[in-house]
Amino acid sequence: MPETYRLTGPVLTGPGQECGGVWVHEGRLTFADPGAAEEIRGWVLPGLVDVHCHIGLGPDGPVDRGVALDQARQDLRAGTLLVRDAGSPADTRWLDQVPDAPEIIRAGHHLARPKRYLRHYARELDDVAELPEAMAEEARRGDGWVKLVGDWIDRARGADADLEPLWPRDQLVAGVAAAHAEGARVTVHTFATETLEDLFEAGVDCIEHGTGMTPAHIDRAAEAGIAVVPTMLQVANFASIAAQGEVKFPRFAGRMRTMFARREQHVRDLHEAGVRLLLGTDAGGTIGHGRLADEARALVDAGIPTADVVAAATWSAREFLGRPGIFEGAPADVVIYPADPRQEIGVLAHPRAVVRAGRRLS
Repeated sequence: MPETYRLTGPVLTGPGQECGGVWVHEGRLTFADPGAAEEIRGWVLPGLVDVHCHIGLGPDGPVDRGVALDQARQDLRAGTLLVRDAGSPADTRWLDQVPDAPEIIRAGHHLARPKRYLRHYARELDDVAELPEAMAEEARRGDGWVKLVGDWIDRARGADADLEPLWPRDQLVAGVAAAHAEGARVTVHTFATETLEDLFEAGVDCIEHGTGMTPAHIDRAAEAGIAVVPTMLQVANFASIAAQGEVKFPRFAGRMRTMFARREQHVRDLHEAGVRLLLGTDAGGTIGHGRLADEARALVDAGIPTADVVAAATWSAREFLGRPGIFEGAPADVVIYPADPRQEIGVLAHPRAVVRAGRRLS
C-alpha cells in the first residue's frame, strides 16, 4: 500500500531549482500537507534514469524470470527508478506488475544481421530489405522506441576484419521512416565512424556509444538535437576487447584501442558542443546492474561538470523520455540522499531512501 511521507528537502525540482519539502501521499507527490506523515530528511531528487540498460539479458542471451527480477531489483536499490531497455530478447512485460522494479520503457528486440552481432542477443534479419517492416514490428512491440545495431565486426574478412555498417542507406532511411510512422523513436548502437552519415540522413533520434563521431558529426548531432549515450563503463572495456582480438583481427583491435584512448576527450567534445548527454550503463550481458552511480562517476572523471551529470541522470533524461520529475501530482518516484550529489558525485552511490510509486523500498 502507498504510504505518506514528508520529504524535508532540499527538494531538487530541476537544474538550479529547489524547494524546502514535498509530501508523498497515495502514491503521488504533493506540495499540500495531507496530514500525519513520517519524515525523511535529505536531498530529494527524481528517480535516476538508466537510458541504456538490458533487463532480461545475460551473457548468453535471454535470462529466466528469477534473474530478470534480480536485475530489476539491483537497479531499483541503486536509485534507478526508470530504465529505457535498449533491446532485449526476453519478454519483461510481467515486471510492470512488480512493485519493486523500476519503470521500463522498452525498445523491442535489437535488430541486426546474421553473425554480425553478439549471439542470441538480437533478432537477425537475413535480408536487408526486411529492415523497414522489422522496424515497424519492433515499434509496435516496444514502448515508443526501436533499437538498431548500426555496425559490428565482420569476422569473415579474417585479418582485414573491422567494424562495418550493417545496413545500406536506403534501407536505413526507409526503416527509420517506418518506425516513426508507428510513433516510435529510433536509437542506434554505433562504434564506427563510417556508419554515422547514413544515420544522420535517416533521421535517427539517439546514438548509443557514438565512439566514432568526428567533430563534424558532433556538431551535426548538436544541431539536430540527437542525444548521445556514451556508455563509459562499456567503452572502458575496449582495451581488453582489443587485446582479445589482436592476433586474428589486428585492424579491429587497433581501432578499438584508439577509441579507448580518446574516450574521455570524446565526451568532453560532446558536452562542449551542446549535445544532450544521457547516462546509460549498458547493464545486461557482461556489465552488472545497479551501476548508474559508476557511470556518473566516469563522466565526472572525464571532465563533465558534476551538476550537469546529475541533470543528465535525472531531469534531462526524464524530459527526453517523456516522464515526469518532481511536481504536483507526479508519481512518487524519488530518491533521497544524505548530501547534495551536485557537489560530490559519489553521493549517488549511497541513497538514504528509495521511494517507488509511493512506497519506501529502502
